[in-house]
Amino acid sequence: MWKEENDTLSREFVFNDFSEAFAFMTRVAMIAEKLNHHPDWSNVWNKVRINLSTHDAGNVVTDLDRKVAHEIDNLFK
Repeated sequence: MWKEENDTLSREFVFNDFSEAFAFMTRVAMIAEKLNHHPDWSNVWNKVRINLSTHDAGNVVTDLDRKVAHEIDNLFK
């Protein structure tokens, strides 16, 4: 579940291993490119942490962040 605090939408995704986590990040990258909205994220082994905010709007959460989060959720189902 996404958590909104400090003007950021955040979520951690957990996978079986690094390969699954990396494959997920690749799919998220394609969404980010399509929507021209790129996450602040990190990966350690089987975990991917994603933070979303809109820099052009003053580093706050916007409808675009919510749209990206929704698209990412669709990948994780």
